Amino acid sequence: MARTHKQKFNARHGFALNASHTKPSIATLADVTLKTVNEVYKRGVGAHKTNPESVRVKGTYKKDPKAPIKNKLSAEQWGMARVYAFANKLTGPEKLNHDQDLVKKKVLV
Repeated sequence: MARTHKQKFNARHGFALNASHTKPSIATLADVTLKTVNEVYKRGVGAHKTNPESVRVKGTYKKDPKAPIKNKLSAEQWGMARVYAFANKLTGPEKLNHDQDLVKKKVLV
C-alpha cells in the first residue's frame, strides 16, 4: 500500500508513521511560515467543498468520485492532507502541483 503524505512526512522527519502534528509544528519542520501553512489548509478545506469528487475515501485513501461524501475524508482532514502534501513536495522528490503561488510569493521562512 502506498504511503500517505502524512506517513511520508513522518518518515522523513523520524516520527512514527501515524504520528500527528499541529500546523505550527509542520511549519517549523517544513521551514515555512505558519501563515503559509494556514493558507494551504484553508485552500484544502475550500477544495473539499468546491471539488468533493477529488476527496479521498476514508481508510483506503483512494479516489472514488462516486463515493458518498459521508465515506470520504472530512474538510478538516482534507485540509491537513494538503498541508502534509505541500510540506513534502517542497523538499522531496515529488513535484509541487498545488499552491505554487505561495512559493512564488516567498512566504517560506
